[in-house]
Amino acid sequence: MSETNGQAPNGSGNGNGAQGGEAAPQLNILTQYVRDLSFESPQAPAALRERTQAPGINIGVNVTANQVDGSQTDFDVRLKLDAKAGEGEQTLFHAELEYGGVFRLQNFKDEHRVPILFIECPRLLFPFARQIIADVTRNGGFPPLMIDPIDFAQLFQQRVAEERARAQVQQPSQTS
Repeated sequence: MSETNGQAPNGSGNGNGAQGGEAAPQLNILTQYVRDLSFESPQAPAALRERTQAPGINIGVNVTANQVDGSQTDFDVRLKLDAKAGEGEQTLFHAELEYGGVFRLQNFKDEHRVPILFIECPRLLFPFARQIIADVTRNGGFPPLMIDPIDFAQLFQQRVAEERARAQVQQPSQTS
């Protein structure tokens, strides 16, 4: 039997992959919850008739993140999905869901926190929110709406680009 003298087999000394006494970054989900859920089918039961073609479906996605009061490490991240199906001016159904999670981010560098909050956290919440939307549309009498996977990294990059463009427009032009 060999001794390791408290050393991990990889030689890092702490067994968690961190080097030189740094604590490894940790992302934990403390809780998940439905903050708001709404489903309406204003034309029911006529909206439930068989169709020859699929209705137009529009899906909106928004992510917000806020620090939990009194905590330096806990963040409330909310994923909002807004799904509307219709034919022309007629709305077949409208489903809205605001699904949240409280995440604990420990030992992350400041520059990594915002991307984690707006990319990784909603990526973890999405499968649960997707299932809720599928269930509520099915329970409303329609085929379950299975939202395609969302590229939260791309959404984050678009949001950052929009904010930069907005900041450039708002800055007064500098003249010498």
